[in-house]
Amino acid sequence: MSDVAVVIEGVSLWYFTPEQQTLALSHIDLQIRRGEFVAIVGQSGCGKSTLLSLISGLIAPSQGRVIVGNAVVRAPSPQVGYMLQQDTLFEWRSILDNTLLGAEIMGVADEKHRARALDLLRRYGLGDFVGSYPNELSGGMRQRAALARTLCTQPDILLLDEPFSALDFQTRLTLSDEISEILRNEGKTAILVTHDISEAISMADRVIVMSRRPGRIKAEYAIAFPSFGENRPSPFLARKCAEFNTLFETIWNELQEDDGHVR
Repeated sequence: MSDVAVVIEGVSLWYFTPEQQTLALSHIDLQIRRGEFVAIVGQSGCGKSTLLSLISGLIAPSQGRVIVGNAVVRAPSPQVGYMLQQDTLFEWRSILDNTLLGAEIMGVADEKHRARALDLLRRYGLGDFVGSYPNELSGGMRQRAALARTLCTQPDILLLDEPFSALDFQTRLTLSDEISEILRNEGKTAILVTHDISEAISMADRVIVMSRRPGRIKAEYAIAFPSFGENRPSPFLARKCAEFNTLFETIWNELQEDDGHVR
């Protein structure tokens, strides 16, 4: 079995309106390994979230192709889970019923998936809230429930579209630690879109920097913290490592250069 989970080959994307056409992405080439955690950063409007939509099969490229596993992406697939900025929990459904929603849509909401949903909620600190409703949970708890819903159907690849952006800073730090640990323990391939350079560096194995629209891959950086030792630090501890500030400044300057400002 190939150790490559996602291949993006020569992908470009145009958006069309009656008045004009807009080139959103231009000649994107990218490979993501199985079990790798990749973060994508760039200016607003550079096509970061559009890339996730292409990988998920929600939209098709104008040129090139996207391969997930060994198949060209032509439609949404159960192999790919998508976690959005907002938790999108249904307020009239219990936390357990929300967690089972994806399985219901796929027509596989059997006792096995119910048991998995209960196990995920218990492991994510929500075991006492399975019968509660979303408005009874904090923002961080709601995002953990959204993650449980996404993982309940056991996707191989998880797409994270700024999942912490609506949370306060302290909750973001806590949840990034929790979700990073969960995904690494589950062995998932994860692709995170974020505006937060610190978040990208602290969570990811590799950071992809995109140019302004039309979005291209401008640079990429392997993330490692040798000063911490052989094991990777948690996102919280990564921010304290000697390498962190150097990585931050390098990626910051890359983005500033694209914006026409260089320190």
